[in-house]
Amino acid sequence: MAIQAETASQPSEPRLAWVQCLHPGGLHRMAYWEWGDPSNPDVLVCVHGLTRQGRDFDALAQALCRRFRVVCPDVVGRGRSGWLAQPMHYQLPQYVSDMVTLLARLDARWIGWVGTSMGGLIGIGLAGMRDAPVRALVLNDVGPSLEAEGVRRIGGYVGHQRRFDSVEQGAAYLASIAAGFGPHTPAQWLALSRPMFVAESDGWRLHYDPAIAIPFSMATPEAGAAGEAMLWALYDAVAAPTLVLRGADSDILGRGVAEAMRSRGPRAELVEFAGVGHAPTLVQPEQIGALASFLERARASA
Repeated sequence: MAIQAETASQPSEPRLAWVQCLHPGGLHRMAYWEWGDPSNPDVLVCVHGLTRQGRDFDALAQALCRRFRVVCPDVVGRGRSGWLAQPMHYQLPQYVSDMVTLLARLDARWIGWVGTSMGGLIGIGLAGMRDAPVRALVLNDVGPSLEAEGVRRIGGYVGHQRRFDSVEQGAAYLASIAAGFGPHTPAQWLALSRPMFVAESDGWRLHYDPAIAIPFSMATPEAGAAGEAMLWALYDAVAAPTLVLRGADSDILGRGVAEAMRSRGPRAELVEFAGVGHAPTLVQPEQIGALASFLERARASA
């Protein structure tokens, strides 16, 4: 697929909408950002990582929104979505359930999925189900097994709410904990960082519910092993063409796991990016190009 520069006919801002979802204690609203023709039946759903939000995919969506309707949800507890009263509901089964509700709202003919980190795990959970609607799956620097070093690193900052005097100060903090995102221009980094903050009377705070850290911090080795086994079983059941993107320096998706994903289940294609860790931001042209080429081939073969 040729990646075209933004023109006057392309939107510079997405549409914001909400869908009501069910959790064990009641209902909550999940926000999603939509790019492209709202009547386009070919839909690309892009889902972010643990502490991120749907505006992470602005550059990717602007590149692809003339071919797909691009939908980028804020997973519950993040961005413009509601927060859950019971923190232990911030786990994959709830997230997958919410996405099933969202997909029903979209009324799509063809669904592609791009998931970064946690968003990729949600994608495995959805695409591995019987009669799953996902027709192309992109897993951005994540697999059924996670490297312990990277999990510990993320656990060191998730849920630690801070106040910042400005978005620029906050962006500098994010740069200090996200070196794995790879090199970006100052303009690219500020564009990625600005949606990560909410204005309050005394400054700016991170956009997410700090309680998302509670299930993450309470996970036991036994629960982790059971979750890994479940994710591999779901991955092995994926029928959709699958692409794995990996930062060559990733501390979350090990090289051995990525190779195993090539040889089992959907036998994923693998593309690595030098000079990047966890996780490629899908802002750079070579990253967008690799993803777009895969999606075009998958769509053509559907």
